[in-house]
Amino acid sequence: MAGPPTQKDIERRAYHLWQQAGMPKGRDQEFYLEAERQLKEELISHELKTPDTL
Repeated sequence: MAGPPTQKDIERRAYHLWQQAGMPKGRDQEFYLEAERQLKEELISHELKTPDTL
């Protein structure tokens, strides 16, 4: 992924997390926020490994 995660990226990840959790009702925001956190963490991790920062 190049650049910050888009809303679509977050929604896709949230849906996947929701499915893995057994599709519980009423926890949309929880999965959205977790997906956003994960994607931002992955972006930071990726940026730390770029040749510019080695």
